Amino acid sequence: MILGIDTATDTMSVAVGNASGILGELTTNLKKNHSVRLMPAIEQLLEECGIAVADLEKIAVSSGPGSYTGLRIGVTVAKTLAWDRQIPIVGISSLAAIAGNFSFATEPVVPLIDARRGNVYGAVYQQGKSVFSDQHIALEELLAHISDRAIIAGDISPVLKERISERLGDRAIFASVDLNFARASTLVKLALNEAGENATQFVPTYLKLAEAESKWLEARENK
Repeated sequence: MILGIDTATDTMSVAVGNASGILGELTTNLKKNHSVRLMPAIEQLLEECGIAVADLEKIAVSSGPGSYTGLRIGVTVAKTLAWDRQIPIVGISSLAAIAGNFSFATEPVVPLIDARRGNVYGAVYQQGKSVFSDQHIALEELLAHISDRAIIAGDISPVLKERISERLGDRAIFASVDLNFARASTLVKLALNEAGENATQFVPTYLKLAEAESKWLEARENK
């Protein structure tokens, strides 16, 4: 049995399932602190599905990119549970999880997470395969790689949407609201055939230093 955890953005999602299917999933899309809500959500989900923590064989967690605070909350809980049970963790790209909502699509999928200052965390996936790897990149630079009609999904503010529309025109197929965020059930599915790694070795993929860390390093280099 696999437990899936996603807290990379404002969305908090937990799911449990195996190769036979998804038993249950709880997802919210609220600007609230995940730290006080994640464990109660996991406990509620496991109880409703009749699953004990001892039944878990693997934990799938969004490994980034995304919110530093959000990622750390999800990864900390995942590592704690995995260490306690001595089971592996499978890190799944937050962008791959968003793209996983479109496994049926023949068009390229461009998952995005707003990284501010005109930048995004973005990638391009084609039928589940990465054709442009996850990057912290200027939006215009990413869009320059889109030559055909593509599905645009993820954390897309009105400002970003306008800029994308101006650049791509009718080549941009904007996802419906319910497909714009990662679901933990997708993490479970993507983790089915992955071996995972030891909880003590697992680290999230930030792609970019937190602003405070970046300023600290810059100050050191300028000494």
